[in-house]
Parts: sequence; structure tokens; C-alpha cells
Amino acid sequence: MGHYSEYLDKKLNFDQISQERKKQLETISRLRGNRDILVYASDFSKNDAAIAIDYSDLLPFQDQLDNLRGKEIDIILETPGGIAEVVEDMVKLVRGKYEKVGIIIPGWSKSAGTIFAMAGDEILMGPMSGLGPIDAQVMMNNKRFSAEAFLKGLEKIKEEVLTTGKLNSAYIPILQNISPGEIQHCENAQDFSKILVTNWLSEYKFKYWDKHSSTGADVTAEDKKKRAEEIAEQLCNHSDWLTHGRSIKISDFNKMKLIIEDFSLNTELNEAILRYYTLLRMSFETTIYKIYETTKSQIYRFSIPPGKDNPRENKNEIVEIKFECPKCKNISTIQANLEKQSPLKNNNLPYPLNNSIFKCPHCGAESDISKIKLEIEAQTGKNLV
Repeated sequence: MGHYSEYLDKKLNFDQISQERKKQLETISRLRGNRDILVYASDFSKNDAAIAIDYSDLLPFQDQLDNLRGKEIDIILETPGGIAEVVEDMVKLVRGKYEKVGIIIPGWSKSAGTIFAMAGDEILMGPMSGLGPIDAQVMMNNKRFSAEAFLKGLEKIKEEVLTTGKLNSAYIPILQNISPGEIQHCENAQDFSKILVTNWLSEYKFKYWDKHSSTGADVTAEDKKKRAEEIAEQLCNHSDWLTHGRSIKISDFNKMKLIIEDFSLNTELNEAILRYYTLLRMSFETTIYKIYETTKSQIYRFSIPPGKDNPRENKNEIVEIKFECPKCKNISTIQANLEKQSPLKNNNLPYPLNNSIFKCPHCGAESDISKIKLEIEAQTGKNLV
């Protein structure tokens, strides 16, 4: 049985899921030599929330980092990317405190998340894991696109003009909307990503690279920088990857001559990481969209859909859920009791605690509402009874 099916069958409440997450983090820490461990994770599926890395992450990230006291650390990353300048600040916080840093990617860490990963002495991935291209994404005229693709497009227009001696009239309205400053902005954004990756690979990932595997010759500082520049160039090359969301796997990094540790080769570590990742994804089956955590502490960020009450602000002992039957569209009010039993109000129907299967009183259709239970428990910090 898969881990996800196993945990679903156990019908864990949110507190139990959280406790199990902590247990798996402790196991990962032990298997990695009792290292400190810090998680920065976002839910890729909640595009309507602030899931990208941004300046608001610095305070909770540092808060969780301040809870740790070890000499080495592993950071578990799950992120669609975001602002590279914030990643630079986060890496400075980590590197200012730790000599050795491991980056664990159980799922995906794209764009600026990939840049973050390049600051590790070790990068650990599994068969399911994926990093992504680091070609800078820029906004112009309310459109987001690759800076590298934009610059290459301009270069093609230039080459065509030099070859034919004339400018295709179709390009004129496009070029009229582009300023020199915007071109420079794209060049700067692209260069910044390359500089971070080059510097971090040279200083951290290649720190213990002493001999060339093919010749046995000593590795020089120039060798490290050259290899780092080549990898940064490949990761930035939008033409190679074609889409910014492309997953770059262990085999791809092997071709780049960048050593990635495959955690799946360690049975115990693989089990702990996959269990933690499954529980992390289950925790996101609520309105939580970001988690910062250690083995002993955590910070959650929630998103509340427009027009929906926030259970965290509920001062009563119950939560009333307006549930629309997916079959007949009848709306029922389900009452969930928090911590202690309360009498049903008005015409409320009781939450089906035994299996979280709600039977519509109008048409008899059955619906699994277990995710509603997890969401309420996550946001209120209380268990349903």
C-alpha cells in the first residue's frame, strides 16, 4: 500500500497529521547525523495565494531558523520560485549560521527555488524530484515572460535586419513598445541569476571537489568557477528547456557534471522523506498555502476564499458549514463541534465523524467531506468531536 493510501485509511485529524510530520522530520534528522532541519514549503496548486518566494517570507524563515542550535542543517524545499533577491537574503541567513548545508528536494523546487538549491554543499533528490530552469521571468505590459527568450527574440530580429538589409514591418509596433531600459532590465535579471548560481556552486557545492575524476589532476579555483559558469549558463538557457516549468531531473544534472545525491538509494532515508512529503501534501489539503517548520515549531499561512468565514476567528464551540450537494445542489448546514459536544442549532445536521461521508437529506447522494474537517482543525487548532 502507498503512503498516501495508508494515511487516508487511518483517517488522521490535522493534529495527528502534524505530529506525524514532526516524527518523520526527526527521523530524517537522525538519519542525516542529527542535523538541524528546516522546511520551507508552498502549495503549488493554490495559484490564488502568495505561494511564491517574496519579502514576507524573511521574518517567518528567520524565526524558525532562530529556533535551531546545531552546527549543520538540511533544508527541505518545495516552491514554485519567486524573487531571487529574497533567496539571496535567505541564503545569507543560513550561511551566516551554518558551515554545512544540505538541500533536500522531495518534490519540486523551481526557478528561484533552484537557485536556492545551488547554495547547498549537498543537493538531495529522488526519482520524483525536479528542479527547474532559472531563466529570469520579467513583467512588461502586464505580461510575464522569459528574459532570455525576450533577448534572443530581439537578437533574431537584429540578425534578420543585418542579413536582409531591411526591417520587417510586422516588428515595428512590437519594437515601438520596448524601451532601452526594459532591455537592460532583462539583461540584468538574467545576469543576476547566473551570478548567484556561479558564486554559490563555486563556494559551496564545489568546496570539497579536489581532484578531476577523469585525470586525477588537482582542481583549481578557476576550474570550479568555469564549471559553475557552464552549469549556470545551461540552467538559464530557455532555448534548451523550452518552458520555465520544465522539470530538471537527476539524470539531467549528471549530464551537466553536477553531482546530485539520490536519496532513494538509502532505503530508510527515502522512506522518511517520502512519508514526510506525503504528509506535507495532505497538510496542504486545507487552506494552508505555506509552511515553515522545524521538528519542534511551525508557522502556517492560510488563504481564505472571498466570502468565506475564517474559522480561526470563531469564538464559539461550533463551526457551521454550508455544503452544496454536488448531485442535486441542495444546500445543507452541517454543524461541527469543537473540542466538546454541543446541541444542534436550528435545522443543522451533525458532522459525520465516523467516516466523514455526508449523506444528502434531499437526494441521498454521499460525499466525502474529510478535507473540510482537516481545514477546520488546521485553522482553529481544535479537534472535531
